[in-house]
Amino acid sequence: MGVDGLRFVITGGAVGIGAGTARLAASRGARVVVSDMNDEPGQALVEEINAAGGDAVYHHCDVTDESQVEGLMAAASEAFGGIDILHNNAGIHESMISKNLSLADMSRDCFEKVMGVNVTGVWLCAKYALPYLRESEHASIINAGSTSSLSGYPQCQAYGASKGAVMQLTKMLAVDLAPDGIRVNCYCPGSIHTQIVDKFLAAAPDPKAMLNTMTMTHLVPRMGQPIDVAELVCFLAGPESQFVNGAVWGIDGGSLAWRGTLDVLGMEVSA
Repeated sequence: MGVDGLRFVITGGAVGIGAGTARLAASRGARVVVSDMNDEPGQALVEEINAAGGDAVYHHCDVTDESQVEGLMAAASEAFGGIDILHNNAGIHESMISKNLSLADMSRDCFEKVMGVNVTGVWLCAKYALPYLRESEHASIINAGSTSSLSGYPQCQAYGASKGAVMQLTKMLAVDLAPDGIRVNCYCPGSIHTQIVDKFLAAAPDPKAMLNTMTMTHLVPRMGQPIDVAELVCFLAGPESQFVNGAVWGIDGGSLAWRGTLDVLGMEVSA
């Protein structure tokens, strides 16, 4: 049961949710390909996993480069004899590219870069993983959405549009790949402590006010951690979720369950 023996490909796996998933899956017996453009932390993570008794390899990949994506999937299959799980985790926010986040000031290049990584990258990885997933008896694609797939936020036009597209692409792929026995699901995190969130906060005119905006809606009164999402990813990858397909899973501390902030409930966000 669980992910023991499953072969993972995790894009954007060097840090954040991807790294948390790689650590957790490997600790439970999965074999993991960590893929990223940030080679140093990616290789360090693989060394950490292997030193702890896990089984992981690192592969450099830009998910917007079709030939690199094709090469990633071929290398993953060569390393572990196939692919069972594709975790489409790679993603960027416009604040990682530019400080000009308004409609008036954002460049087309910035908008298209976000869409390229967050949407086209997901599609390319699914496309080139498909031949290997078809050979697996436990095939699953797990896509990274966001609460911004479902709701609007300030300074988030490109990211929100891309994550809305990921949510819908998940459903379309679930339909198209059902005859192949490949499940496709999506998770939508709230505010998780990752580099994307740190850079988003740093780009805000008032970082403290933005942090309050992001966390004061959490009914679980804290920022989420990568391990919180990693637990869900491992569940969606494993046989316990075999009847789950085409689903959009919220993992947001209760943020989208209501339209208020914790001060209304007499609560404060813990450190």
